[in-house]
Amino acid sequence: MRVLLVEDEKDLALAIKQVLIGEKYVVDWVSDGIQAWDYLEYQWTDYTVAIIDWLLPELSGLELCQRLRAHQNPLPVLMLTALGQPENRVTGLDAGADDYLVKPFIMEELLARLRALQRRSPQFQHQALTIGKFTLDDANNALCVKLTQSPKTIPLTVKEFQIFAYLMKHPDRIISGSKIRNQLWDLDAEPMSNVVAAQMRLIRRKLASYNCICPIETIRGQGYRFNKQLAEDKNQA
Repeated sequence: MRVLLVEDEKDLALAIKQVLIGEKYVVDWVSDGIQAWDYLEYQWTDYTVAIIDWLLPELSGLELCQRLRAHQNPLPVLMLTALGQPENRVTGLDAGADDYLVKPFIMEELLARLRALQRRSPQFQHQALTIGKFTLDDANNALCVKLTQSPKTIPLTVKEFQIFAYLMKHPDRIISGSKIRNQLWDLDAEPMSNVVAAQMRLIRRKLASYNCICPIETIRGQGYRFNKQLAEDKNQA
């Protein structure tokens, strides 16, 4: 899941980003409302949720949220603010925020608020991913492969998990390496152009070590595809 974090307090933003990355989110961080609007005006569908501070330079979080809703944008918004009076909460919610978290807060509460948004928002719903013999186990960060002879549970890194999840959500569709990179790496990370290919090699090597065929195909010159037929192959070792 991809999050847009809009926070001008650098230390707080970096702390939130680190916690979210540890929970398998992809996080893009910007520090002012104008830059956030540049991301959201045309690319909001790239995001699962926005975490927006109220007091931002250039364009406030309140104004940013109002602008989103004026454009009929349904992206879930968790608003952060030091303004904790009841009237402030009402103002934030009336502006279109889906939830409101008062500073200072503990990271466990931030994660709990995101989970609550996940339960009630269609844009933020977690879906179990199972195709054929392959199931992503979100709780254990693993890939479960139901083989006749010996079922396998294969531990994944955060990035390996994200790649599998993204491709399994678009089975049999060819997705370019650049699109995968744009979706699964932070925009300010500037990863190497071959980072996706390198991750794919690691994934195939890991599955081979468990005697499993990798259902992700490389389509030369085009990208990658999660092959449903391979995933459902009853003859797979």
